Order: sequence, then C-alpha cells, then structure tokens
Amino acid sequence: MKILSPRVLRALERFNATYPWDHNAHYHRWILRQLPRRFPRALDIGSGSGDLARLLAGRAADVSGIDADPVITARARQLTPATLPVTFTVADAAADVPDGSYDVITCVATLHHLPFAQALTRFRSRLAPGGTLVIVGLARADTPVDHLLGLVAIPANAATGWLKNKGRPSPRPVSMTAPTRSADMTFAEIVRETEEILPGARLRRRLFWRYTLVWRRP
Repeated sequence: MKILSPRVLRALERFNATYPWDHNAHYHRWILRQLPRRFPRALDIGSGSGDLARLLAGRAADVSGIDADPVITARARQLTPATLPVTFTVADAAADVPDGSYDVITCVATLHHLPFAQALTRFRSRLAPGGTLVIVGLARADTPVDHLLGLVAIPANAATGWLKNKGRPSPRPVSMTAPTRSADMTFAEIVRETEEILPGARLRRRLFWRYTLVWRRP
C-alpha cells in the first residue's frame, strides 16, 4: 500500500538519515518492565552491539548474548565493561542457542531473520519453568490497522529523531550498523503460529513498525 509519493519518501529518508535513532532501543525500558527485579540467568538473542545485554546485567547474575554477525559482536565486547557479567558469542540463533536453562530470554528485531516456528520452539526449550520470554519483532504490513500505525509512525519517527539528536545531524548509533532485512510474515500469521507453540502468549502491535510478544513458561 503506497501512502506517500516517492519524492516525499526520499525526503523523509534523507531527514531520518540525518537524525537517526534506534527504534529497538526505544523498547528496552519496556522490556525491563516485563521482567523480575532480579534473576539468575538471561539470554539475549540477536544481541547486536550489546545495549540490551548490558541493561539485563543490572538485574541478572549472568547474561549471555549471541549474534550471527562477528563484526557487531566484536563491537559489543569492546563496549562492555569487564566488570559486567556479560559474555558475547557469535552463533546462529536458529541452531546454536547455548545449552542450559535461562530465567529470561530476550530477542529484539531478530526473529524475522530466523525460521519462525523452529526458533520459538528452541527458545521455549531453553526457558526455565517460571521464566519469561520477551520478543520485539517486525511484521509485514498487511491490514488497514498495520498501515494506519505505519502512517502515524512516520511523523512520530521524524520528530523523535529530531528531539533525540537535539536538532543536530548525527552519525548512526553503533546498534544500527548490523545487517537488516524486511519481515516476511504478517502479524496475523505470527499470532497464529505463536498460539500453537506458546499458548497464552501476549502479542501486541506497536508503534515504529514493531510488535511485542511476552510469554511466561508455566
């Protein structure tokens, strides 16, 4: 569905490139609100530059971050103080989720890079009883609601970029340098497959082209 003309889209792209900000980091504080104040072990899947893993380290005794990109993983290690209980590993999240049981598993803007059902099943198998899985994901716009949220997000995105950068042109945050791809699944498809694998999961459409999923293992 075409909402804006190509000329307007190009102008917005230039503006957003001048005043960039991380849509995923926007949800980090929301993620923390879904979690206990303290927990033993956490796994951040698709850890990127490590921003969320470092936040989780403020609550967890041990945090593991995995990402398939060796370049951004190396940057995460550089940015992480040695005093924090965080380790970063280059791994394929679809096949190489570390063994063990985790009290918290997070996955931000990564699930659409993976085989959906296979990844959710693997996450479920690694989550400890009573543990919490939190996903912030991307879905392909399909319904009028999707397109309306996208339309609302366009001016909000530009305004947020301007405010966060205090009106000054800025380079992209390190967290935005990892490889990206577009989502293939619609929100309805995501809900349908999730219900089969994670009964009782809470899914919501969100602003800035994201959805959220929260599931607590019985």
